[in-house]
Amino acid sequence: MTHIILASSSPRRKELLTQAFIPFTVQPAHADETIEPGTHPAAAVEQLALKKAAAVFTEHPNAAVIGADTVVVSDERILGKPETEEEAMQMLSSLSGRTHAVYTGVAIVSKNERVVFHEKTVVEFWELTKADMAAYIETGDPFDKAGGYGIQTAGALFVKAIHGDYFNVVGLPISSLYRRLKQMGLLTGSSSSR
Repeated sequence: MTHIILASSSPRRKELLTQAFIPFTVQPAHADETIEPGTHPAAAVEQLALKKAAAVFTEHPNAAVIGADTVVVSDERILGKPETEEEAMQMLSSLSGRTHAVYTGVAIVSKNERVVFHEKTVVEFWELTKADMAAYIETGDPFDKAGGYGIQTAGALFVKAIHGDYFNVVGLPISSLYRRLKQMGLLTGSSSSR
């Protein structure tokens, strides 16, 4: 069986692959994450996922490498990870009472083929009070999350509805990924028969 490597240090992505009984090891990618201005979010996350997977694949040419990248998009603007409390407050305020999109790009690179795809999930937020946002920011949770919130943590309290794959918002559309890995013949034995 081909060895699978996750080119990400994200604890959420590791957790999702583990939950799916997919055997893997982790090697975070060190890739240039620059994207041309004006690139559509779907294309941007696919390009970044492929850059990450390809960077690790060059060191492990006999493995299958999974790269992923997630962005939050509001008003056609990509929201990254906030670096300051003020930035986190601005991001959460911009999402308050509105819908936004979460895109995750996934790339699987092996010696036989490259598969690249993305998933889009639409998330609707309740109206948020300044006190709610400030309390959440105080936890420190927003600072390693695209868009300044984690749907799998206390950020879930802001979510009124989602349309699409919940796990895509967490950072990895595990169901779609699992199917692609099976199609590529990378899962054998008990894990692929579940």
